[in-house]
Amino acid sequence: MSRAPVEMRLLPDTATVEADGHLSIGGCRIDDLASRFGTPLFVYDEAHLRNRCREAVSSFGTGNVIYATKAFLCKAMARLAHEESLMLDVATGGELYVARAAGVPADRCVMHGNNKSEEELRYAIIERVRHIVIDNFDEIDRVERIVTGGSRVRVQVRVTPGIHADTHEYISTGQDDSKFGFNLANGDASRAIERCRAAKSIDLVGVHFHIGSNVLDADLLGRAAGVMVDFSSSLGLPELTVGGGLGVAHTAGEHAPTMGQWAAVVRTATAGLPPGVEVMVEPGRSIVASAAVTVYRVGSMKNIPNVRDYVAVDGGMSDNLRPMLYDAQYEAFMPARPTAVRDRPVRLVGKHCESGDILIDDAHVPVDLAVGDLLAVPVTGAYGYSMASNYNMVTRPAVIFVADGSVRVVRRRESFADLTLLD
Repeated sequence: MSRAPVEMRLLPDTATVEADGHLSIGGCRIDDLASRFGTPLFVYDEAHLRNRCREAVSSFGTGNVIYATKAFLCKAMARLAHEESLMLDVATGGELYVARAAGVPADRCVMHGNNKSEEELRYAIIERVRHIVIDNFDEIDRVERIVTGGSRVRVQVRVTPGIHADTHEYISTGQDDSKFGFNLANGDASRAIERCRAAKSIDLVGVHFHIGSNVLDADLLGRAAGVMVDFSSSLGLPELTVGGGLGVAHTAGEHAPTMGQWAAVVRTATAGLPPGVEVMVEPGRSIVASAAVTVYRVGSMKNIPNVRDYVAVDGGMSDNLRPMLYDAQYEAFMPARPTAVRDRPVRLVGKHCESGDILIDDAHVPVDLAVGDLLAVPVTGAYGYSMASNYNMVTRPAVIFVADGSVRVVRRRESFADLTLLD
């Protein structure tokens, strides 16, 4: 892990170092935000969020970008994405409910999920979502049972193209051995297309695929698109969704393609489609990940001679499960001194009753880090809060949006009383 000061490219767009050396985002000092709203705290740069949405629309076109809400969703985020002309990809009835509660029209939502219940499908159909992505033969049966009386539902068929993404196996979805979609190699995809064409209640409008999450090789995304172009070109369908998966740099040692580079690869790969076919994308992480930092307070420090130093903060696996789930890598720095050299190796851990509750296995911090100091972990805007839990009855953090010196709470901090509301 880097011992140098944190690279500004890992921080949100409006991150600046004030004259006294403290970090601010969106015109708001991080130390002031921590004092006001407590820690752990998710701080999102609203300008960064809007910039990435606009970059996606500029790269792929208005009406062609669908935000993958699983990366991060609350009513404020749903409204922001809708305001910036993005559609919303919802994978459960709950995600659809939040989007609708935020005022997003149903026809700007796309229904995903590998195991949609009959209730979820009925909800999506009644609400009249833009289309449903059919993931398996059981779903075709369910749609046919639900839709009667001559009505028809717009669907895309999800296909697994047999391409393994260079990412962790838990977030790789396009290989033959996948719980998602219809296998291309064994003929299931073609059989699903024919089933949907024959169904009186289904209006088949396109094909969908997605090979995985946090892919750092744009050419791999292009090769997958090429495979699907070969498959879909002769089908005469008006739409092709190439999924998302564009990765981001979480550490100084990583580099990710830009939205524009991804778009160029997709345009090249889909050039052979028949004229008029709409190509849609579903970015999630690349919209929100780098927009946020998580701010913690150091609660304890322990030195084990000839072994290691431990630094424990007031969050952990309950607000960022990714390191424990699939060895995701991050960096940490002191927001009071973001330009400080980080030459003290430590293991940064959380407060939960698990030895695996490790945020950063091999972190580097300034040598004078002390109990009570703030630490910030950048690039935590995706799959942090959305995977948050109450393990050990720890309350979920607050989430704030900052912009132009103003701050708004978009998800309040849970209280102890919230922990018993369902009892």
